[in-house]
Amino acid sequence: MRAFSRLAVLLWLAALCGCRSQPAPVATHSVTVAAAADLQFALEDAMAAFHAEHPELTVKGVYGSSGNFYGQLVNRAPFDVFLSADVSYPRKLAERGLVDAKSIFLYGVGRLAVWTPKDSPLKVESDGLKALLAAHKIAIANPEHAPYGRAAMAAIEHAGLRAQLEPKLVRGDNISQAAEFVETGAADAGIIALSLTFAPKMADKGHTWIVPTDSYPRLEQGGVVLPWASDPAAAQAFADWLMGPKGVDLLKRYGFGRTEG
Repeated sequence: MRAFSRLAVLLWLAALCGCRSQPAPVATHSVTVAAAADLQFALEDAMAAFHAEHPELTVKGVYGSSGNFYGQLVNRAPFDVFLSADVSYPRKLAERGLVDAKSIFLYGVGRLAVWTPKDSPLKVESDGLKALLAAHKIAIANPEHAPYGRAAMAAIEHAGLRAQLEPKLVRGDNISQAAEFVETGAADAGIIALSLTFAPKMADKGHTWIVPTDSYPRLEQGGVVLPWASDPAAAQAFADWLMGPKGVDLLKRYGFGRTEG
């Protein structure tokens, strides 16, 4: 009986010591980013790299059209950071007094590209937008609320092809959905964000023609940390990382141009 009691005490002490030797759990903070759909793959890499450096901070992205996010943020949707494909949307929030205009930052310049699957007969690399005259369906983002959709329409207009191409257009809710239409075969070609052509599921699996930047309005992309962020310090830390050397280099790898000039 005494031996059993001693054994029980020893086991209890061992368990107690084991519990005490375990490190205290790291406090975690989360940041939710309302991000333009053209950022989907670049931002996934950015969030992973940021979390590796700051394991106590977790960032998740919600992707969609910048115009739709703007409508939600007017009503103070519960996001912490807004990354827009058109800096005019954060500026409109500032005009409404919802964010401080001085806190808005530019993170890149978007580029437009025509993308077709590898087995496509359309010769976009040599003929550019004119190659789309032979297409049956062409995917773009909805111009009503997606900056890349407006840019696509401007490029078509600039090429003098609106009358021929407009009947062929299929509109995705955002630029990521437009790219998906082409990837899945629902459209023959897409006028999409260059950044999406670097995604693993599209890279080296199709033909890309970069649309000349003088054929559509400059796509200055901007963001802002929202004043109602659940954890303002964590949200600002991620924004600072994205605008720092590592974040800028990562965005460049996905085809986002420089904001200067």
